[in-house]
Amino acid sequence: MSELMKSWVESANSPETPFPLNNLPYGVFSTSDTAPRCGVAIGDQILDVSALEANGLLSFGGSLSGSSWNAFMALGQDSWARLRQELTTLLEDGAPNRSVVEAHLVPQSHATLHMPFEVIEYTDFYAGRHHATNVGTMFRGAENALPPNWLHIPIGYNGRASSVVVSGTEITRPCGQLKGPDDDAPRFGPSQRFDIELEMGAIIGQPSSGPISVDTAFANIFGYVLLNDWSARDIQAWEYQPLGPFQAKATATTISPWIVTAAALEPFRASTPAREKELLPYLRDTGPMLYDINLEVGLTPDGGRETIVARTNYKEMYYSAAQQLAHHTSCGCPMRVGDLLGSGTISGPEKDNRGSFLEISWGGKEPITLETGEQRSFIEDGDILSLNGAAMGDGYRIGFGPCDGRILPTA
Repeated sequence: MSELMKSWVESANSPETPFPLNNLPYGVFSTSDTAPRCGVAIGDQILDVSALEANGLLSFGGSLSGSSWNAFMALGQDSWARLRQELTTLLEDGAPNRSVVEAHLVPQSHATLHMPFEVIEYTDFYAGRHHATNVGTMFRGAENALPPNWLHIPIGYNGRASSVVVSGTEITRPCGQLKGPDDDAPRFGPSQRFDIELEMGAIIGQPSSGPISVDTAFANIFGYVLLNDWSARDIQAWEYQPLGPFQAKATATTISPWIVTAAALEPFRASTPAREKELLPYLRDTGPMLYDINLEVGLTPDGGRETIVARTNYKEMYYSAAQQLAHHTSCGCPMRVGDLLGSGTISGPEKDNRGSFLEISWGGKEPITLETGEQRSFIEDGDILSLNGAAMGDGYRIGFGPCDGRILPTA
């Protein structure tokens, strides 16, 4: 495991910051007197890389001058590596241009964060075995928990890119058709079983026009974000047969504001779980396919204090983002710069490792008690749901920033 890289930005050297020099995640920010622009988190500051390029301290063909990272991603791996190295040189302890660079630091407390990239297409997967087993057991019994194809392919569906929002965006409780087991006919109304799904999102940084291998898929992934796939379980239960989720998943998908690059996560590679059935050659593991990233879910009721309701780790996934991408392209499906892949819900083997309220409350039958004494089976109006995650190094952490959303009542 690598050690903390020292920076002249003193706050970046704290073991508590999610943004040490080892990280350098990419985001988009604005201030009261600037338009949205590309920035890099370092400690409690944001380095204005749009200004650095405008002043000639960085040179990437103007790709850093816009309000998203898509143009830079399209430049490819050589540019990705060069920017990371040049930023490290500018920010490392003893850097010669400190006074020039320091003029382009903005306190994070003075900034508003925006979507870090334009989402072109969005695909969500169902690739966590513990989650799939829990959900399958609830609805089909333990003996039929996993569908026959599950151990052979990463199952997914195409979601709505237009509904992906950045952390801090308020979420209005969705309405839809609802039908309980004893109802004669469906009715239309607000979801009463609104839920989250704790996921990671992989951002595609290079296009493809045909099938790509697992190893090539890794090289095409620019970075990762935390992802909350908001889910209306009662709407989903009525609509999902025979074509799967639709309106239940279309309300919103929240992502964290900083793109943590694949390069920053490289020291944290982790192996996938043991395979019960051997995967076909195009999906087989070629080495450690996942990352060791600690994850947690917090719930803060309106006017109350936060309760951590789940803790798990990204290495619990059964299929990695690279395997999901390889499968996605196996039919010839082209991928584009800015495509987003949701990992699927990340749950672990224990009750406090479950990444959705559907699992945490076991379909509403086992409500949990919050720090305030209130109980929850699903999300109530006014609740703030927070996803957090970090890979833990030697005296430092690689974090993503918050992935938060507050629930508003149906309009």
